[in-house]
Amino acid sequence: MRCFKNALAYVAGKGIVRTDIAFDAKIRSIGNADGDEIELPRGVLVAPAFIDGHIHGAGGADAMDGTLDALGAIADTLAREGTARFCATTMTQSKDNTLAALAAVKAYRAQNRSDGAAIIGVHLEGPFLSDKRAGAQPREYIVKPDIALFDEYSRASGGCVKQITIAPETDGAFELIRHASARGVVCSIGHSDATYAEARRAAECGARCVTHTFNAQSPFTHREAGVAGAALLTDATYAELIADGIHVSVPAIKLLLKNKPTDKLVLITDSIRAKGLRDGESELGGQKVFVKNGAARLGDGTLAGSVLKMNDAVKLLVDECGADLTRAIDCATVNPANNLGIAENYGSIATGKAADFVVLDDGLDVLMTVRDGEIIYSKL
Repeated sequence: MRCFKNALAYVAGKGIVRTDIAFDAKIRSIGNADGDEIELPRGVLVAPAFIDGHIHGAGGADAMDGTLDALGAIADTLAREGTARFCATTMTQSKDNTLAALAAVKAYRAQNRSDGAAIIGVHLEGPFLSDKRAGAQPREYIVKPDIALFDEYSRASGGCVKQITIAPETDGAFELIRHASARGVVCSIGHSDATYAEARRAAECGARCVTHTFNAQSPFTHREAGVAGAALLTDATYAELIADGIHVSVPAIKLLLKNKPTDKLVLITDSIRAKGLRDGESELGGQKVFVKNGAARLGDGTLAGSVLKMNDAVKLLVDECGADLTRAIDCATVNPANNLGIAENYGSIATGKAADFVVLDDGLDVLMTVRDGEIIYSKL
């Protein structure tokens, strides 16, 4: 048994309090806990470890590489930013490439590795998207929604598809949303030119999330509210957010914070292989990407994912958008856990849940990350 003694911690139902936490793979007790103490500097905060439900790559690797080494490099890089669990996110690519990537995730998860962040499942970002809102997704591989193809992808992953991004205005989308939702998969509206009415109908069919809100979707206007308007007005729907100040401006983030229920905003990084590397040329889906001053773009200027770290997303909500610290942390922990249906075990500090922690200094920089009771990153 290990423990934090007299630590300042964000505990579920209690807020930020000074307490003891005893844990092995799970949190065994909170308050008056015994065990081998992990000594922490005074003034740091123990929070739930972050969960990233939409991340393509990091550390020079991409989930579409389709190798165990690539997934391991991503997992190790994410641990440094306080993320203990993530969805390996595919992109719109050929069927063969997608099947290879999904098979690699299945094999990686079967290893039950204790190092780095854990892969909780797959986020299929495509191929059932709108070519009008493709963004950095290769248009030549976009296809119409196909239940049989979705099922084939699900089997290839070992049944671990957690989320799928889909454009609801495309032929067959509502049928696929009903099918996937009935199997516990989060259907997320994204890369979509849907009208407000189509987005609301998708929600009625089972869609419960909007992918990287405001990006690669029909915008809000005074005559047609679009997908962005549906994200703002549909309280039951989770809204993903890339909080880097590049994909979404600070005023627009404030609008989301003001309009969404506190438990429905989900921070994601949508990061690519260039995260953790120097500025320069990188790659996404066979396309050249150029990274400069924190922005990743295709040659034509289109944003192509991000190089955002999750702790920096939390920091931006607090420092530039005026969010309470606990709400900002929730957006990176319990909210994504609830969206993905894993909150019973992850996303908050509570007795019986997985011992997943991030230790943050007063500038919200990561000092330590713990997963299942094991230290997977430390600079202490």
